[in-house]
Amino acid sequence: MAEVLETLEQTYDFHPMGALTQQNPYKVLVACVLSLRTKDEVMIPASERLFAVADTPEKMVALSPETIEKLVFPCGFYKTKARSIIDFSQKLLDDFDGQTPSTIDELLTLKGVGRKTANLVVGLGHGLPAICVDTHVHRICNRLGYIQTKTPEETEMVLREKLPLPYWKVINTVMVLHGQQTCKPIGPRCDVCKVAHLCRRVDVKPRPIPKQNMTITKK
Repeated sequence: MAEVLETLEQTYDFHPMGALTQQNPYKVLVACVLSLRTKDEVMIPASERLFAVADTPEKMVALSPETIEKLVFPCGFYKTKARSIIDFSQKLLDDFDGQTPSTIDELLTLKGVGRKTANLVVGLGHGLPAICVDTHVHRICNRLGYIQTKTPEETEMVLREKLPLPYWKVINTVMVLHGQQTCKPIGPRCDVCKVAHLCRRVDVKPRPIPKQNMTITKK
């Protein structure tokens, strides 16, 4: 796995989440919530609009849900996310002195925050060891044959035991980019993959053949 991750690090530019959030734990938290079921090309400008108005819990709770909704539209479930952002921002003020926690357990007490988001806040926001597992990390690690797991949650726990600590922070970034651009869920581009020679291609199905227009000539 070390060779895979090091090769992919050299293959892709880093994910824009780092530049967007400037490794600020609160910004990472908000951007992660906005990114759920939303493409980066929608999430990034939405986050930028929101951070231009409010980039701290104090400023965020001063906004109405309707204001946040307008700023983050068209993120998926933007109304639900707007209320979650206000709710966890208020909880940060009430229970954590306005600071974003650095532990998984504390982060999971915040509304709308799951293990994926919590791990990314710990790793990217606080710079602490964490393994953020999303569908890309789960799929590719199994496809490589590095692990055999059924769910992202199981993948996280297995990787915590198996993956060397120096690779914890980078695995999510490189796997997301690899999954978006090359190792896609359906029809992975194995012909151009830089780590194809290291992959067991577990459950890989061949890329679908494009349908061709067929003209039937009547006799």
